[in-house]
Amino acid sequence: MIAPLRAPAVPAVVLGLALHLVGGSVLAVAARGEETAFSDSEKKRILRHTPLLPLPPDPTNRWAEDQRAIRLGHRLFFDPRLSGAGDLSCASCHDPALGFADGQRLARGREVATRHTPSLWNVAHHRFFFWDGRADSLWAQALFPIEEPVEMDGSRVAIARLVATDPELRRDYGELFGDPPGGDLVGRLPETARPLPGHPGHEDQKAWEAMAPGDRQAVTGVLVNVAKALAAYERRLLSGGSPFDRFARGLASGQAEGLAALSPAAQRGLRLFVGEGGCRVCHSGPFFSDGDFHDVGLPLDEGETSPDPGRLAGLRQLLDSPYNAAGPWSDAPLGAAARRLEFLAPRSESYAAIKTPGLRNVALSAPYMHRGQMATLEDVVRFYSTRENARPAGHHGRESILQPLDLTEEQISDLVAFLESLTGEGPDPALLRKPGE
Repeated sequence: MIAPLRAPAVPAVVLGLALHLVGGSVLAVAARGEETAFSDSEKKRILRHTPLLPLPPDPTNRWAEDQRAIRLGHRLFFDPRLSGAGDLSCASCHDPALGFADGQRLARGREVATRHTPSLWNVAHHRFFFWDGRADSLWAQALFPIEEPVEMDGSRVAIARLVATDPELRRDYGELFGDPPGGDLVGRLPETARPLPGHPGHEDQKAWEAMAPGDRQAVTGVLVNVAKALAAYERRLLSGGSPFDRFARGLASGQAEGLAALSPAAQRGLRLFVGEGGCRVCHSGPFFSDGDFHDVGLPLDEGETSPDPGRLAGLRQLLDSPYNAAGPWSDAPLGAAARRLEFLAPRSESYAAIKTPGLRNVALSAPYMHRGQMATLEDVVRFYSTRENARPAGHHGRESILQPLDLTEEQISDLVAFLESLTGEGPDPALLRKPGE
């Protein structure tokens, strides 16, 4: 929730030191309700979190705005046949009823994973994907869980067979991407095969290595196209206006109706968020995230002997991936997203850094943190208030200036009330259901 303060940023350092020196004394003023009006500087900070930004383009996916791709991706998102056993779909872990997460502490696919399932709300506005940022486009992100043995455990060869043999999928795929693999290719494909370089003895890896290079290329093309259709759909999972947005409009215009959109507790929480709490240092902008990666010193989870390597491992994987924005499957290999890769390099300070999550609709997707360590928003706020059991700063450059906020119980409740006010309207309800239901 309240993300770390980065050591190189002088304003963050000043804020962190101020909090350390004054403790809860400054925060108590707002919590007691002695002030009811926001200052001009507070208003400016608040208004930087609204309005919602328009949907950004994705030049790496030429079908991102194609209505046919959106419809196909919608069907595929709920289709369990993408998984190896035909029993898990994307919606199994990204359940619309659970904030496009799964309500589990750790993701549960074919096996229990090592990280919590992140929500898909507003995912189109992300620059990097997964907790470690190992993908730099939404379509590249979609590739991983489909074939990951712990998650859906599917294979690109099985998916190519499905697209080629299912009449509706074949028709819809063909309208978008051209004819899928024909009977001659399907006839010589193994039943299932995929590249699994980390599993050299796996039957799918051996079958993949035995395939002709041209066949591997054709099959991979089908998987990439499926992923780009999925991304076109997922880009529509956008939260709408929330009580906070209505309040901010009222704050800007002076209209009483808007000012009534937030309870007194949520207003006090908002003041803490944009002020002495320092939350906005990392939870910035309309989506309440800087899109960056931080190590906030979370305690080691049960069974962990060292922190999740986070961004350090994610960067290495991203730069080596053939599916990154500069790779052969990108539709804009010379575009801005591709050029961004030139400035990325694994560095020791990236160790254990995890992506700052956005906070819109955050109340819908408990539990929290990258391993689901915290069951409620109150638990998250309390951790940043006390820093109890926080890992000490190591030699990897963790943001060591985070100081306990020493919030009162009322202040903790106020911040939670504000976070709950970020729940907004969703898209067309039909997008949140399996097609035909």
